[in-house]
Amino acid sequence: MSDRINVTRSSMPELDEYVEEIRELWQTHWLTNMGSKHVELQEKLQEYLEVPSVELFTNGHMALELTVQAMKLEGEVITTPFTFASTTHAIIRNGLEPVFCDINERDFTIDASKIEGLITDRTSAILPVHVYGNICDVEEIERIAHKYHLKVLYDAAHAFGVRYKDRAVGQFGDASCFSFHATKVFNTIEGGACCYRDPALGRTLYQLKNFGIRDEETVEGVGANAKMNEFCAAMGLCNLKHLKENRERREKVVSYYRERLEGVKGLRLNSLQEGVYTNYAYFPIIIDEKKFGADRNEVQEALERENIGARKYFYPLTNTFDCFHGKYNVENTPMAKLISQRVLTLPLYADLDLRDVERICSIVIRCKR
Repeated sequence: MSDRINVTRSSMPELDEYVEEIRELWQTHWLTNMGSKHVELQEKLQEYLEVPSVELFTNGHMALELTVQAMKLEGEVITTPFTFASTTHAIIRNGLEPVFCDINERDFTIDASKIEGLITDRTSAILPVHVYGNICDVEEIERIAHKYHLKVLYDAAHAFGVRYKDRAVGQFGDASCFSFHATKVFNTIEGGACCYRDPALGRTLYQLKNFGIRDEETVEGVGANAKMNEFCAAMGLCNLKHLKENRERREKVVSYYRERLEGVKGLRLNSLQEGVYTNYAYFPIIIDEKKFGADRNEVQEALERENIGARKYFYPLTNTFDCFHGKYNVENTPMAKLISQRVLTLPLYADLDLRDVERICSIVIRCKR
């Protein structure tokens, strides 16, 4: 329905702007296979993200899965269950075993104080997840990785444009993977990228996303087809121009939510991390049923009755998925379990009207008993 408020909505340029961006494709007929739009977006993202190298992919999952493969990891990978399915599936589809670490209550990222206790002689890497625009304890993770000679690959799907102590988030770890899905702060309709430092990793990534092909007559390995097409790259070029403006608009929405919901007994809002320049990607609230008087599901249902979509994000935890039934013990990650049962992300996008934000807040507050 046209008047429905969804939990998120894609940022898009004016139609004329996009049409102008893709006009040359009707002249060149070069629609994929690393054409001029692909090359230009790659260069601009490298500059924007302040990283040595960027490889573009058809989506964020393929960026992550193929980066895990390119790193030639073995055995176990320490990660978090408080994430989207992609993170866990990227590990398992590479024949590796995810070892689930709990999250911290403060910012919902991996609890770095618990990582060392999970390291075994089979551990090859840590795959932490930046959540809602909150970034992981990158300094402690770096210390642990250095001590135990482990690779670090960040799932940065939620962290595009985030900075910590004036360093761009993609500079941390051995590599970081971003999602440019239509619902993200920055989108290319569908798309993703890996930022990395090691040129050898970059060569492997390029071949893996292009059937293992090195040149017209040389196929050096078995690869996938994960290339970003020119229409998606063109959308990215347009959206990149408006990123600053859209972030400012998202910030206003978040500020209004905070003004109305801060201090409501039984509600906890997403924390503001010290030293972090965030992207205002999501607005999660944690609902304590005993203090608030209604549980998360009741609040979601009240919003839905008013044609407003809110999402239990992340729920269920990946270590409780049906496809892993009986394989993992969710009690090993009690904080992740608790937060997943209480979290609700409220609508947030650049052009969300503040009058609608007021209506959303009023519905949430009315649920309080």
